[in-house]
Amino acid sequence: MGIERHHSPRLLLRGGLVIDTAPHPVVHPHTDVLVEEGRIAAVGRALPFDEADPGLEVIDARNLIVLPGFVDTHRHLWQAVLRSAAVDESLDSYLGRILGDLSGRFTPADVYTGNLLGALECLDSGVTTVQDFSHVQYTPEHSAAAVEALEEAGIRAVFGYGYPVFDDTARQADWVRQVRTRYFPSRDALLTMALAPVGPSFAPPETVREDWLLARELGLPIAVHVTAGPVAMRPIAALQEQGLLTAGTLYVHGNSLPDSELRLIAESGGAVAITPAIEASMRFGAPMAGRLRRAGIPTGLGADAVTSAPGDMFSQMRATLMSSHFDGDGDGEADTPTVKAADVLRMATAEGAQALGLADEVGSLGIGKRADLVLLRADALNLAPVAHDPIGAVVTAAHPGNIDTVLVDGRPVKRAGQLVYGALGGVLDTAHRSAERLVGAG
Repeated sequence: MGIERHHSPRLLLRGGLVIDTAPHPVVHPHTDVLVEEGRIAAVGRALPFDEADPGLEVIDARNLIVLPGFVDTHRHLWQAVLRSAAVDESLDSYLGRILGDLSGRFTPADVYTGNLLGALECLDSGVTTVQDFSHVQYTPEHSAAAVEALEEAGIRAVFGYGYPVFDDTARQADWVRQVRTRYFPSRDALLTMALAPVGPSFAPPETVREDWLLARELGLPIAVHVTAGPVAMRPIAALQEQGLLTAGTLYVHGNSLPDSELRLIAESGGAVAITPAIEASMRFGAPMAGRLRRAGIPTGLGADAVTSAPGDMFSQMRATLMSSHFDGDGDGEADTPTVKAADVLRMATAEGAQALGLADEVGSLGIGKRADLVLLRADALNLAPVAHDPIGAVVTAAHPGNIDTVLVDGRPVKRAGQLVYGALGGVLDTAHRSAERLVGAG
């Protein structure tokens, strides 16, 4: 038994400290949020309601911070069963060991367990939407396991179908078509799909063209890692030269790209996902948040790989803010920061949703948007008193242990600090067995 699917058709969060994030983060004290049929119906002070209404559930939010659910724009969920397996390893070591060796050992059952564990970890820490960059599609059964685990968890997700990095035999366009037809007949659902190809930085032009045309054929957005080389030193320009520069594309990392490449992303209507903890630990290059801000590029945050870094959005927000303080313009010199706490919170919510093409659905508290919400304990010792700067407190002081409630589509997936998942113990047991088989008990 997984997440409980039934919930009240109407829910009123009463008197919370509400933080909306669009068009810019703003704090609304003593404010109510009304949810109807999974969507935000009203936000305001002292909203009228009938206490005798049997279809209305009222949550006393007077000691809670209410904000949109976090949006993780880049994470390899299948790697959850390899947590902390590569903390002190370089990028080359990670590629060889995790993607080259251990990835090939994954059975469909391992993928299911990793995706389920990773998705539940997201929900537990307030990430209600995740872009699952899943480059472990060795067989159609691996793909089925990944998608079915996302469904079981009850998270909002963009499933990024990716080919295994070191197995050319698994690069099968027909498998992508089958997944698209079977699981993603429309984009009006909790789960949607993207194509996550290797891309121009690492693949020859003819391969890149095949992948981009496949995405066009299937009506899928693209998520792709980008860096300067080793194949294309100017990967965005390479896409432009082939007529493949497409609006809505999500570029991941890009720390080594020059400003000319960032301008092409901005002009083409693209977005960038940065993963500041991984980018720092694996030395991808200078911090990106300030450069992307100045380039006017929608920017999302991601945990990337829990093999090497923390998986919660609070850690990513802090890493983004602190690294931006060190180097606001990407020139390697400390200077006046151009990225503020409010900017970072927006990246973790509204801008992340925009980067995934979901801005009309999630990321802020606009009327009619899906009720994906996070409620934090404002009276926690590490947050109180929040009155000075609630946005700054969320970004710099909060952690997953402060989360009281998480809603996805208005449905509680976490209540009173506990996941609403009936088989969590079984998931953890299976994850331990999977880890032991993959890497050995020692």
